[in-house]
Amino acid sequence: MADIDNKEQSELDQDLDDVEEVEEEETGEETKIKARQLTVQMMQNPQILAALQERLDGLVETPTGYIESLPRVVKRRVNALKNLQVKCAQIEAKFYEEVHDLERKYAVLYQPLFDKRFEIINAIYEPTEEECEWKPDEEDEISEELKEKAKIEDEKKDEEKEDPKGIPEFWLTVFKNVDLLSDMVQEHDEPILKHLKDIKVKFSDAGQPMSFVLEFHFEPNEYFTNEVLTKTYRMRSEPDDSDPFSFDGPEIMGCTGCQIDWKK
Repeated sequence: MADIDNKEQSELDQDLDDVEEVEEEETGEETKIKARQLTVQMMQNPQILAALQERLDGLVETPTGYIESLPRVVKRRVNALKNLQVKCAQIEAKFYEEVHDLERKYAVLYQPLFDKRFEIINAIYEPTEEECEWKPDEEDEISEELKEKAKIEDEKKDEEKEDPKGIPEFWLTVFKNVDLLSDMVQEHDEPILKHLKDIKVKFSDAGQPMSFVLEFHFEPNEYFTNEVLTKTYRMRSEPDDSDPFSFDGPEIMGCTGCQIDWKK
C-alpha cells in the first residue's frame, strides 16, 4: 500500500514538474494575456474593489509619510516654499486677467474679418476671384492643363445644379466636424442649427468681472421667435484660499442662458 502511495506521489511530483516546464516555455505575450485576464477577474470582485477604494481614500486623506518624517526645521522651510507657491499663483492669476484684456483688444481687430465671413456665408457678399484663390499644397504639381480641365468640369456641374446662396448649413457643418462640439449635437438639434447664421463672442468690459457672452444669431424659423440666443459665462481668475495649489488658470463659475420663446 505504501508503495502505491509513493508511486502516486511520484507521479504527482512529475506532473508538477511538467507544469513548471510548460510555464517556463510560455512566451511573454501569453504572460501578458494571463495578467490581463487576472486583472479583469479582480476588477469584477466587489470585495477587492471595496478594499482598493478604502486604500485610495486613506491616501487622499492623510499627509505623505515623507513630509511627516521631516525634521521640524525642514518642515518650516517647506512651509516657506508653499507660501512662495501661493504668491506665484496670485501672479499667474493677474497674468490671465491681462490675457483676457488682450482677447478683448484683439476681438475688435478680428471683427471685420468675421463680418466678411458672415456676409459670404449668408449670400450678402460674393467674394472676388482674387479672394477665392486658394492653392493647397497637394495641388502644387498639378499641370495647368489639368487645372483648366477641372475648372471646365466644375462650371458644367454648376450649370446643371440650382445656384445655392452663400454657404448652406455652414454652422451645422462646423458643429458636426469639430471634436469639441460634435458630441453635443443631437439629432433633434440639426434642423434648428440649419437656421444658424452667425456666432459671436462678447467679452466683458475693462474693469468688469471676467465673463463672456456667446451670441447665436438665427434666421426666421419654425422653432422659436428669438433672433438671437445668448449664454453668459461667469469666470474667476484667482486661487482658491482653501486650495491655492490647485489653481490652473481661469475657471467658469457658472453660466446663464436666455429664455427661448418656442413657437410650439
